[in-house]
Amino acid sequence: MPKEFPRIDITVDAIIFGYKPNEGISVLLIKRKKNPFKSLWALPGGFVEADESLDQAASRELKEETGMDVTSLEQLYTFGEPKRDPRKRIISVAYFAIVKPELYKVHAADDAAAVQWFNIKKLPPLAFDHEKIVETAIFKLRKKVFNEPVGFELLNKQFAFTELHRLYETLCDKKINTSDIKKKLLSLGLLKRQKRKSEKQKKSNLQYKFNKSKYFKLKKKGIALQIN
Repeated sequence: MPKEFPRIDITVDAIIFGYKPNEGISVLLIKRKKNPFKSLWALPGGFVEADESLDQAASRELKEETGMDVTSLEQLYTFGEPKRDPRKRIISVAYFAIVKPELYKVHAADDAAAVQWFNIKKLPPLAFDHEKIVETAIFKLRKKVFNEPVGFELLNKQFAFTELHRLYETLCDKKINTSDIKKKLLSLGLLKRQKRKSEKQKKSNLQYKFNKSKYFKLKKKGIALQIN
């Protein structure tokens, strides 16, 4: 007699990090409206529908529960411990992104009773295995920062190098030598110096722009940023 296999459902979760220069990194959480874990904080997410891809499901669930329409979601990892969900065997595919929170108006809807940004160093107790998922996303984000010029979209089109340096130290959660990172980015051609408005403008107030075309060429060649 053939062995019967239990039904396994698929869900998606979205880890949305927010960056503010003077507040560090935060993550968007929802307060669950239903059991299991009713009234506990959790990541936005839900079940994948039969007629949609994983990417579509992640975007849809995020928008339905928080009102956020984020186009830069990146697949993070698949979480499938047998008892991660008390209802049944459920596998979750997690996605993550980092954004400027001020560009989005969030509101709780669908299965969310509330929605709120929390500093990643002051998280409340989380439902399911979402603490592990957030920790995995933080690790992945910092790993990306050391190898790719992540986060330029979190700055204005033109920015002072001090702003970029503060961003990288915040994302990495460590001190980074200013001259080392500047030398690396300039030598790779990833930064464009903008013309001074006047001869009196101080060197420290120079403005830069991110060279996206150069970045994609380097990425295609497999050249990493390798920040120490």
